[in-house]
Amino acid sequence: MKSVKQHSPLSRLVTNSLAFLLFFSLSLSAQEGDVANGEKLFKANCAACHKLDKKLVGPALKGITDKREQDWLISWIKDSPGMIKSGDKLAIQVFEENNKLPMTANPHLSDQDIVDILAYTKGEEAAPKAAPVAQEVDPGVERGKQIFKANCAACHKLEGKLIGPELLKITDKREADWLKAWIKDNNALVASGDKLAKEVQDSNPAAMTAFPQLSDQDIDDLLKYLAVGDVKAVTTVTADAGSEELFNKPGLGVLPTLGLTILAFLLLSIIVAATTNKKVAEDEEATESMLKTMIFNPFLRFLTLIFVLLGGAWMLFGWLMQIDVNEGYQPIQPIAFSHAVHAGDNKIDCQYCHSSAKHSKTSGIPTANVCMNCHKSISEYNGELFGGHSKEDLDNEIQKIYDAVGWDKDNMKYIEGYEQKPIEWIRIHNLADFAYYNHSQHVNVAGVDCQKCHGPVEEMHEMKQFSPLTMGWCIDCHRQTEVDLTENGYYKNIHDQLAKKYGVEKVTAAQMGGLECGKCHY
Repeated sequence: MKSVKQHSPLSRLVTNSLAFLLFFSLSLSAQEGDVANGEKLFKANCAACHKLDKKLVGPALKGITDKREQDWLISWIKDSPGMIKSGDKLAIQVFEENNKLPMTANPHLSDQDIVDILAYTKGEEAAPKAAPVAQEVDPGVERGKQIFKANCAACHKLEGKLIGPELLKITDKREADWLKAWIKDNNALVASGDKLAKEVQDSNPAAMTAFPQLSDQDIDDLLKYLAVGDVKAVTTVTADAGSEELFNKPGLGVLPTLGLTILAFLLLSIIVAATTNKKVAEDEEATESMLKTMIFNPFLRFLTLIFVLLGGAWMLFGWLMQIDVNEGYQPIQPIAFSHAVHAGDNKIDCQYCHSSAKHSKTSGIPTANVCMNCHKSISEYNGELFGGHSKEDLDNEIQKIYDAVGWDKDNMKYIEGYEQKPIEWIRIHNLADFAYYNHSQHVNVAGVDCQKCHGPVEEMHEMKQFSPLTMGWCIDCHRQTEVDLTENGYYKNIHDQLAKKYGVEKVTAAQMGGLECGKCHY
């Protein structure tokens, strides 16, 4: 009888798998890029035509590195028209697949810049920045800032003219004692014959309010603030939202998933070896290939069939369930409006801008005139920077509102005969046409907070869809939300009857008929 090395296919599979795993890990480490820099470059060069997860003018770019070679992508981004003219087949195919829309060449981007952009398109989060060293601030400056906001901000800005002149560094132009007398009672100072007071009053025709209620200490603190302006408070950065979400919902990652896949193949090979490890006759072939064994073994064919059917059903069900579920959808808006600044820092009530939420089916999109109620006097941004924007960037975002309505910020008036342009906001929350939802019923009658459905908007710089807005999600809310009808005499009898029927003190929206199909679909 011939000697047979029965497990050679298994050993070859193990060796090849480990070699592939090593090569894969090395290739990953060699293609790293700076995600944070890639995000900035993407917004500056690509965001006008592309999004990561949705088609815009061009296709979605998330995961593009899984479909195209990196060297090809670098050449394409640098000079796509040149690649098409050179006859590159893939370049011509991509050009035709996107309706022959020409892509702008970017020769100014270096290879490393493009590698950084490609790292950002993988959807990875940038590493959190190290915490800066806190700066010590005179507490009198902060008190002065509060006094300025309460008494001066209606007519003055630190930088730029409002009704009165700008006040930053005013202590370098006027004596402190004179400023104290002027602030407490400017009219009395003019009446006393003070030449400087008369000159200042003549140069600003708008009368200034006297502030006799301010103490000398109050004015000292105010002048400290006017001398230095806004000193940014430095906070310790621990981790960004992306890393926190990754910590709360850790994924397996590419390499562990690859390892589990290889382990599954090894287990399958052991099954093959166990089911086919029979004595071989002297005149029979000594060793059969692994592929032949897997194809003709009845047990493995049955196991593969079950696996394919179950896996296919699972994938089909998962694909069907995600249709029109846009949780996390976060489009780039025409203006970088921050809810965190307006609703969070400045405590503006949601219904000041979305005023129709309390009496209409929809919450409404605020008009540019609502923005101008505040931004007639606020032409620049002086808060904490966000989203990789500079102060100049955010000042230009405010200018976009002025360009829409025709506001001359220098002369503080609307431009006569100006043709106003609507701001084309991109809709985020969009229910299907066959689902009825009424904001006023939830906001007024049920007293539901905006954050219940829209999440912590006061913490979001870029607004996104927080909740899935699926039927199951709505039904769960109706089952859990208790309805207080005891203060409404019309519904009191209904409430008492239902409470007795279900044996509860407060009935839920579901018990009040919130699960009836006709409530939302009719």
